[in-house]
Amino acid sequence: MGSPVETTLKSALLKIVVFICGALVMIFELIGARMLGPYAGTSLFVWTSLIGIILGSLSLGYWLGGKIADIRPDYTYFGLIILLAGLSILITAQIQSYLLNLLSSKFFDIRVLSLVASVILFLPGSLFLGMVSPYAVKLKLKSITTSGSVVGNLYAISTIGSITGTFLAGFYLIPYFGVSQLVFLISLLLIFIAAVLFATQKKWFALGFGILTIIVAWFLMQDRLQQVENLVDVDTQYNRVTILETTDYYTLRPIRMLKINDEHSSAIFLDSEELVFNYLKFYHLFSHFVPDFDHVLMIGGSGYTYPMDFLKRYPGAKIDVVEIDPKLTELAMEYFRLEPDPALKIIHEDGRIFFNNNSMKYDAILMDAYKAQFSVPYQLTTRECILKQYESLQPCGVVIANIITALDPDNSIFLQAQLKTYQSIFPIVRCFAMNDPQNMDVLQNIMVVAFKEGHIHDYVSYDSLFNTYLQKEVFIGIDDEIPILTDDYAPVEYYTTQTMHKYYSQF
Repeated sequence: MGSPVETTLKSALLKIVVFICGALVMIFELIGARMLGPYAGTSLFVWTSLIGIILGSLSLGYWLGGKIADIRPDYTYFGLIILLAGLSILITAQIQSYLLNLLSSKFFDIRVLSLVASVILFLPGSLFLGMVSPYAVKLKLKSITTSGSVVGNLYAISTIGSITGTFLAGFYLIPYFGVSQLVFLISLLLIFIAAVLFATQKKWFALGFGILTIIVAWFLMQDRLQQVENLVDVDTQYNRVTILETTDYYTLRPIRMLKINDEHSSAIFLDSEELVFNYLKFYHLFSHFVPDFDHVLMIGGSGYTYPMDFLKRYPGAKIDVVEIDPKLTELAMEYFRLEPDPALKIIHEDGRIFFNNNSMKYDAILMDAYKAQFSVPYQLTTRECILKQYESLQPCGVVIANIITALDPDNSIFLQAQLKTYQSIFPIVRCFAMNDPQNMDVLQNIMVVAFKEGHIHDYVSYDSLFNTYLQKEVFIGIDDEIPILTDDYAPVEYYTTQTMHKYYSQF
């Protein structure tokens, strides 16, 4: 038995450790979603895999921690558990990029990819963190008559820590530090806590090992950060964003590329102001369908390349851009020639929330919001949202929506569901293939055009580029069994996963 002062200090230390470990569990989980995002997207499947594996790991940790605590309730072993948690997360920090690149080349089904990745990357660290609370209870427990309050107090402290970690990670830590740096910092903090516990027990060899591990982890973190020092690589509140300079695949001209969750989102030519992506040029067809336009809405700003092209092409017209991520706007101003303009109004808001509250009437609505290569945020695809789009249009207005898919009926379930949903609201809906209307298997941008007016528009233009696009109309057969997407039932991730799996299984 130690002195009363020593006992009090150990009790306070125990509570601090339980609080910090509770916070780190939730930070680690939220980081997991960002870590998997560039390789598996941010769909419901990814969150399901991540939450399921971490909860399972914690449960196993609770059981195993209680078993070990009954056999050897000792602060040195307690420190060893936390040290192992730190080392496990340190290994996760080191291998995550290599492992996720490897797994994404082996598994095309994101359900399998996210599940396997979650097991390898997050099970070990979560298991050891799960052992902390039951082991702390055993160390704190002195009498069976007070066991209930001891257990309740420590688990309350752990839960408060988890709540604190959740808000810190989402509102501050991930946007400020980024994923890679934050994972290393978590491992460093756990190893430091283990070293403190070893020091209280005068376990000098263990303390020395802990300090050495901290030094090694620090150098590994610095080496990892230096690998990306020439790139813009930041984690915002919504995305992991990378900006790099490379060469355009088609023209071999130099471009600056913005990647969101490791997928191409925006690009500019370094030698001109021409639009890089052809599908963005298609959006200009709204001016053919609605020649007397004045005010246009775009959902999804990203690098703001189209809005800036719009302002140069249509002096006197106005464009509102709804972009959920303010950091993207900031980066576009710094790297993608976005400049303030009285005709450009930027609204930082979720697109669906904007539609729910909108009272403005637009001549055209351009939909270009993607959270992954194949997946549109489901809340923007439903009949309820499309009705809001219809209500936000002038009487002769149009909606143009970008969908990445193939034309093969078995490989375009989301396209069919989206068309059927638009057709339930708009009297005329047309589709145009951006690459090859005759190739059913190629993955390409399919532009859906929905007309509020119920008459056929002229498909001949004085603009030769417009004529080229107008000749690429395709007719999509829709399976009668595919339901209309609604807020209550919109399995967008399921549909787009089928598209991705069938597409990549060809290679």
